Amino acid sequence: MSTETELKLALAPDAIRALRRHPLVTGAEKLGNAQTLINTYFDTAELTLHKARIAVRTRKQGNTWLQTIKCAANSAGGLSSRPEWEQPYSAEFDFSQIDAPPVRKRLEALAGEIQPVFTTTFKRETRRLTPSPEVEVLMMIDQGQIDAGERQAPISEVELELVRGNAQDLFSIAGTLAERVALMPTDRSKAERGYRLFLDTPDAPRQAAKSAIHAKQSPLDAFRTLAFDSLQQWQENTLGALVHDDPEYVHQLRVALRRLRSLIRLFGPVLPDTFAERWTEVLRDTAADLGDTRNIDVLLSDILDPAEPEPLMGATLTDPLRAHALALRDAARSDAQTRLTHADHGQRILGFAADIHQLNGDALNAAADLTAFARLQLATLRKRARKRFTTADILDPDQLHDLRVSLKQLRYGIEFFRPLFGGKDVKQYLAGVRQAQADLGYLNDAAIARSLMLDWADREPALIGPAHFTIGWHAPLYARTRRRVLLEIEALLTGKTPWRASR
Repeated sequence: MSTETELKLALAPDAIRALRRHPLVTGAEKLGNAQTLINTYFDTAELTLHKARIAVRTRKQGNTWLQTIKCAANSAGGLSSRPEWEQPYSAEFDFSQIDAPPVRKRLEALAGEIQPVFTTTFKRETRRLTPSPEVEVLMMIDQGQIDAGERQAPISEVELELVRGNAQDLFSIAGTLAERVALMPTDRSKAERGYRLFLDTPDAPRQAAKSAIHAKQSPLDAFRTLAFDSLQQWQENTLGALVHDDPEYVHQLRVALRRLRSLIRLFGPVLPDTFAERWTEVLRDTAADLGDTRNIDVLLSDILDPAEPEPLMGATLTDPLRAHALALRDAARSDAQTRLTHADHGQRILGFAADIHQLNGDALNAAADLTAFARLQLATLRKRARKRFTTADILDPDQLHDLRVSLKQLRYGIEFFRPLFGGKDVKQYLAGVRQAQADLGYLNDAAIARSLMLDWADREPALIGPAHFTIGWHAPLYARTRRRVLLEIEALLTGKTPWRASR
């Protein structure tokens, strides 16, 4: 058995030429000519191997046939490490050389049931990179397609496979390449993409997963677990936003960035100051790069759509306002997609992944009790929100926005630490925080929409009537929501804290 450690990077097909011209690539040893690889993946009719996260593959490389078995990969930030068994293949599978008994027994029991599921066919160029005597990395450039029945998907990616050195060397090489080429780390293997194609699983925006931390972790280990989840949310939604028009990809991308900023602040006491300062700034700037796409989407769906002019006004009253907003929205989306294709966006993801991988805790962090740390941090977040609540001017949209930010940070904190606490009280409290945040969100969205519409109306007189009608339509709802949310927040921030240790 061997263990394969690699960093997988996606890139646009038209970026491969620029990659070949990179000095690091032109100076590398080219290992033979490009070869066409034909890979067939096998499974049972019920996809038993896929469910067990075992991949069985044959590969035709020239006149040579190979059999490869791979088990589940631990993948984060594009970096994966997994056990692999490879040997010659001649018409029939031979699992006798697999030195992991549970894997071998499972495969031998299913040998008579496995059948072809999908194929990947691609041309591979291989180069050996040796940036220093201690480091050796194979770089594979793959271009081709996946075929599953009548469905196809393109392959355009780079794999950096570690031969000698450590994982940080892979990130260092990727970072150097990304200075000139738009590269994006991806955790989806060709096999995973093939199964998704076979099952006709549609792409969808990636939402934050449930927290997977546990009480035996150190605070730094818990941070790393949570950060990798949000990093994956950032990666997948970036890739999705580049090929899909659904605005939810950009929204979920921005959610990932907000969660990461909150996470860094929450775990600040156990993080290096340089890490926290650098990435708080970078994540903020990355979110700002995406512009006003989300604000205009919300204006259209949550502010303009509900404000029906009929029966007192003509049905077309708000049409000019809608047309203006749609034009600005489309321009903002195009600008956001362009920014996502810039090399610096991929560099930020690679840099963040590399920094998370190399975070090391000291003895004090290793000995710290995560549940006690969580209680202390949640108490701090709650106290900060309560202070903003008691001092806020409810007629000032900016102060309501600051209160909303504090409440969102409290909500993220509870979600991050949720596995550490048991009982219904925390669940109910979290539901209350989410509802209050949603109400404050409406107030914030309405205030931003009001500012945007009045600004547009100042420039285009034809929008004055539609803008003032829409603002007036929302005024009673805004007032009712503001009164209700103040009562909700007071109950959340002045009662007893609900968190207690799970049994």
